[in-house]
Amino acid sequence: MTLRWARRSLILRLVGLSLLLLLIVQAAGFAVVRATIDRNARAQIARALDLDENVWRRLLEQNADKLRQGSALLAADYGFRSAVNLGDDETIQSVLENHGSRIGAAVTALLDTDFTLRAVSLTDDSMVEFPETLRQVVPPLATQPQGSQVAVMGGVPYQFVMVPMRAPVVIGWVLMGFPINQALADEMRQLLSVNVALVVSGAGGSGGASSASSMMSVPVSTLPPETLAVLKKQGAGSVELRTPEGTLLVRSTRIQSVGGEVQALLLRSVDEVVAPYRQLQVLLAIITVAGVLLFGVGTGLMAQRLTTPLRSLLAATQRLSRGEYDVPLEHTGRNDEIGNLARSFDHMRVDIGTQQTEIRRLAYWDRLTGLPNRERFREAVVQAIAGSTGTGQPLAVLTLDLDRFKHVNDVLGYAFGDRLLQAVAERLTQQMASPDDMVARLGGNEFALLAQHADAAAAHALAQRINQSFEMPLAFEDQTVDLSAGIGFACWPGDAQDADTLLSRSEIAMYAAKRKLSGALQYDASLDSASSQTLSLLSELRRAVEHNELRLFLQPKVPLHGQAGLAAEALVRWQHPQRGLVPPMQFIPFAEQTGFVRHLTLWIFEEVARLLADPRTADMPLRISVNLSTRDLLDPDLSNRLAAILARHAVPATAFCLEITESAIMDDPQRAEAMLNRLSEQGFKLSIDDFGTGYSSLAYLKRLPVDELKIDKSFVMGMEAGEDDAMIVRSTIDLAHNLGLTVVAEGVETAGILERLRALACDEAQGYYIARPLPVDDFLAWQARQG
Repeated sequence: MTLRWARRSLILRLVGLSLLLLLIVQAAGFAVVRATIDRNARAQIARALDLDENVWRRLLEQNADKLRQGSALLAADYGFRSAVNLGDDETIQSVLENHGSRIGAAVTALLDTDFTLRAVSLTDDSMVEFPETLRQVVPPLATQPQGSQVAVMGGVPYQFVMVPMRAPVVIGWVLMGFPINQALADEMRQLLSVNVALVVSGAGGSGGASSASSMMSVPVSTLPPETLAVLKKQGAGSVELRTPEGTLLVRSTRIQSVGGEVQALLLRSVDEVVAPYRQLQVLLAIITVAGVLLFGVGTGLMAQRLTTPLRSLLAATQRLSRGEYDVPLEHTGRNDEIGNLARSFDHMRVDIGTQQTEIRRLAYWDRLTGLPNRERFREAVVQAIAGSTGTGQPLAVLTLDLDRFKHVNDVLGYAFGDRLLQAVAERLTQQMASPDDMVARLGGNEFALLAQHADAAAAHALAQRINQSFEMPLAFEDQTVDLSAGIGFACWPGDAQDADTLLSRSEIAMYAAKRKLSGALQYDASLDSASSQTLSLLSELRRAVEHNELRLFLQPKVPLHGQAGLAAEALVRWQHPQRGLVPPMQFIPFAEQTGFVRHLTLWIFEEVARLLADPRTADMPLRISVNLSTRDLLDPDLSNRLAAILARHAVPATAFCLEITESAIMDDPQRAEAMLNRLSEQGFKLSIDDFGTGYSSLAYLKRLPVDELKIDKSFVMGMEAGEDDAMIVRSTIDLAHNLGLTVVAEGVETAGILERLRALACDEAQGYYIARPLPVDDFLAWQARQG
């Protein structure tokens, strides 16, 4: 069944792909033909509408000529002229009515030579707008007697002409108006098979756009009622009208008029033009379907012939996937490409069969210790979690990393290191309480243990037993090695929900245990909560320096016994474009870990030098303290870098005080001492920061070229709470003065602490009670207020 389906699947894919390509080509051709037909149809309609527009204008001109002839005939009537000369109003009115009704005029009027109305004949008593219309029609007709003028009355367009009455001089004017009615539109429809609609807008209104739209009417139309309704809904500005009967292209012709706007809309159907081509498209579609069917049948037959020899190869590959390597393949005797493929598969079958045993042996076991490797251990954890999901029994993963193993390899050699790993594997195996538990070597000197049915307490007890077992040194021949390790563990389901997370968090706990020297440590979210936040922090710090996002702040130091000079400590703040003002504790420790702190130190030093060179501080005896980290102090080029900055800004080294923590000195005392001597020779004042919290000895303190001790704020802030801290502060001040050093106390937050420091003869104080860290401008303003 599987073979048959695989064969059919391949045939279907071959046929399907061929048909898909054919259909794409046919569809593209069909789309091009359809688009071309539509484009040509629209171009043909546009040309026809050009002719329709010319014919429509010609009909209006012919209509005007007809009206003008009727008006001229009335003006030339002898009896009418006599009546006009005699002032026979009754005869004039009778002639106007008779002549107007005979030629079908809606309005027949006699005007004086000054174009005032003498008599008028109206076919409709509702034409109350005629006097107003007359005032709008007469001026253009008077300037162009041979022309005509369209005017809107009662929402209906009328065409007016005016001819002079001469006897022999002009004794008056004859004005006639005829409605542009349905007959004219029907004539266009009969002549050219084009629909006509007269749209009147703005009649009786102000002529604004919104008013015209709301007062639109269609007094004359050859359109069906449904199409006319769509036209009224869309408005006269549409160039294309989509109706239930099809799409109409619209050509709008504006007729110069008064009393309202008149447009003649000429409409032709796209569907009528395209209809002859639709039959051709249907025929093309039938041919395409037939071609696709024939092509599909032919491609299917060809694909079936091609796939028949592949059936045995497919069956062979399935046997190989099941690990059956003893059945030879068929069709290896063919001389075509399929035969070559069959022979290659058969060679592969033999090679895989030979190698599979060795692969299985090496895939899941460590060759040195005989323990499961990382992949086998992961599978065991996955299976253990799956088995415990239903029962709810907890389990734990412990990760162990030997201390100083690289040192063992370097001193005693790799062979001894291998024997040490084997001994560690044996000791770990002895600590497992259940045969269901597992010990594995993850790689190098890293091991892992799976403790089933073990909660956090049981896992911690197991870790303690392992540490106790390592208390007994390992002895090989005449060499004894002390063992210790960092152990981290994580429990399921409390610390992780899947195997990979459980392994990862166990390793996180292990690395934390090695850093804290705590022996064994359980995973806690706080151990890696900052990792995701610091992934991009280094690049953001680099960008902060390049894009001037860092800000220099200064915290004042005040003398307590009237000494001369002004002092402050330089601090850095980060104005992040998205995070806002980032606290120093969120990026300074990270900068120290990655070494970027040296860039921050140089940035601060540069900004301080620029400030000291500023004219605003030129007359101030200002000394600014800059903190140096361990990485700064161990940089052999530090003194040269600082000297270059001093030379660039022309400021003296005596204007700086460099603060160094005790821990920075004790990391590498010899290199630190050498660098501090060079800095002191350059003229920098040196200060020991956070004095009392490190591990420096008085011997180092006596040898170092320092000028100042800075008492840690933890002692200063505790002076009011207990005498122990006050005693430490007093002793530190006395010690510094006896060594010839000045003393600065940080963390001064109350007036009481400040007074006690003054009483203890402390030289300078710094803290929130005096002033918080301030931007440069605010610091200068603060100093000005102190003076």
